[in-house]
Amino acid sequence: MNPGQSSQHITRLTRDTLALILAGGRGSRLKHLTLWRAKPSMPFGGKFRIIDFPLSNCMNSGIRRVGVLTQYKAHSLIKHIQRGWGFLRGELNEFVELLPAQQRIETSWYTGTADAVYQNLDIIRNHDPSYVLILAGDHVYKMDYGSMLLHHIDSKADVTVGCVEVPVTRAREFGVVQVDTNSKIIGFQEKPENPESIPGRPDTTLASMGIYLFNTRFLYEQLIRDADTAYSSHDFGKDVIPSIIDSYRVMAYPFRDPATGAQPYWRDVGTIDAFWEANIELVGVTPELNLYDAKWPIWTYQEQLPPAKFVFDDDDRRGMAVDSMVSGGCVISGSRISHSVLFSNAKVHSYCDVVDSVVLPDVVINRHCRLKRTVIDKGCSVPEGTVIGENLEEDAKRFYVSPGGVVLVTPEMLGQEMHHAR
Repeated sequence: MNPGQSSQHITRLTRDTLALILAGGRGSRLKHLTLWRAKPSMPFGGKFRIIDFPLSNCMNSGIRRVGVLTQYKAHSLIKHIQRGWGFLRGELNEFVELLPAQQRIETSWYTGTADAVYQNLDIIRNHDPSYVLILAGDHVYKMDYGSMLLHHIDSKADVTVGCVEVPVTRAREFGVVQVDTNSKIIGFQEKPENPESIPGRPDTTLASMGIYLFNTRFLYEQLIRDADTAYSSHDFGKDVIPSIIDSYRVMAYPFRDPATGAQPYWRDVGTIDAFWEANIELVGVTPELNLYDAKWPIWTYQEQLPPAKFVFDDDDRRGMAVDSMVSGGCVISGSRISHSVLFSNAKVHSYCDVVDSVVLPDVVINRHCRLKRTVIDKGCSVPEGTVIGENLEEDAKRFYVSPGGVVLVTPEMLGQEMHHAR
């Protein structure tokens, strides 16, 4: 916050902002995990879903008018938002509103991120905000959008793009940004083959976070222009942003801790390896992402479950967990859990060893199983005596083995067909 900028000033700005979370993506790099769910509805961190992070950032930043744009296999996402995010007061003009693809303007589904917003222009106009904050629904991070609003106004921007530093080796996954000395964006390439690094830092590049803060009238103008452009793919990163950087004031907002200047936690958990790693990081003594921070809580649907339980204390049959997170409803019966994350309602029967694993909700692991470096999808019943993670060549015959050696197991791979959204 700049000197003289009061919290009341930020509150007025956030109240005059409408946030739109783009949550329609399939997330195909997550392979079989997104076979029956959209990426933003993926479970994360023991009891949350990825969509909870941008939603919680909005609530904690004072932005209480939020639209969630859904499309691909959105049933579990819609159910989660209806159950967990219905606490806002409509009479105070606070809401989390679901905006599924309805062919309101066009006779097609959402064809790109810009088209998704364009097809809801009538709804945006009805809410009449001064600013529209467009957010990706599939990243894990904590961010005060109020600070970005102040930066946007102070820099007299038409649009501000949230930016984060990433290694050049990963930059092909993002929109890559070049800025001048005043943080004005002078170049933008979406997922380039040869990413341009930050001057003087050959190993690092500046990437878009998929966060765009628009002055509302400017957004209307650009979306209508883009919709009328026949050759456009109607995407913010591929089309809208690159087309305006030469003629308008497009500014970069560096995602940094205001106290230390360091870059805070931000993860795109878009691959099996990244998803596994980001969850496993949470079991550390002081993980970079602090889920226990009462000053910036992550809100979610609180399922009513009993406490986790650990039973049996014999030498060869001891229910225990070390360096792990174990969620409500779990029962660990005479088995050892080590360096793992167990989501809600997991049941582990006796004589099992579960190591370096991410076990999603409602999983049953039957007796005498050994699991190492696995992701076990929701609803799996792992047969008695199953061994996974000790011979990747054999595992690859039945399951998906990631480039990093993480084994993904889904109900379908176990012959347990589940043809419905979960």
